[in-house]
Amino acid sequence: MVRGKTQMRRIENATSRQVTFSKRRNGLLKKAFELSVLCDAEIALIIFSSRGKLYEFSSSSMQATVERYLRHTRSNQSHHLDQLSAHQPDLQSVQSEAASLLKEIESVEVAKRKLLGEGLGKSSYEELQQLEQQLERSLSHIRARKNEVYREQIEQLKEKEKHLIAENAKLAKKYFVEEEPQQSPTDQIQIAEVSPNYAESSSISDVETDLFIGPPKSRSK
Repeated sequence: MVRGKTQMRRIENATSRQVTFSKRRNGLLKKAFELSVLCDAEIALIIFSSRGKLYEFSSSSMQATVERYLRHTRSNQSHHLDQLSAHQPDLQSVQSEAASLLKEIESVEVAKRKLLGEGLGKSSYEELQQLEQQLERSLSHIRARKNEVYREQIEQLKEKEKHLIAENAKLAKKYFVEEEPQQSPTDQIQIAEVSPNYAESSSISDVETDLFIGPPKSRSK
């Protein structure tokens, strides 16, 4: 089972508190010494007890380490101030630009509402007339674009119609060719074999014959 972290509180018993302070202080001083030796670090440790007693440890010189610390902090503070002063004009320009952009956005929103027919209560006659002219110009541009799109659609439909007519002509030509096939020489030979008297009957049909209508008459020798 995972135990929750115990909340650290001040030890109320003075004796227990003093014993704990001595143990933790000695352990802290020992860790500081080990860190300075193992890692070749410059360490300065200052401890004040609850009664105001001083305990300290320094790997080299406490005074030199403290002065080094003060120089470092002053250098960082001056560098930070220099950066702020260097960026101050940029910050001011950005703020002014942001303010101008906000004003421009507000004016655009007002113009948009007026184009939609809203917020016209405080508009003068000249402003309303200008707004009307602007709407008429916009409407003329919209109509011109609409007519252009309409003509483009008509051209597309005409091209599609031409394509369909060409396809229809191809299909019709193909259909009629399939419906009226020509007789091959083999078919003609088969017809001659089936009707052997075809040539004779055709020659007989060319001879003129007399046509008799009515009852038969007696013929003389």
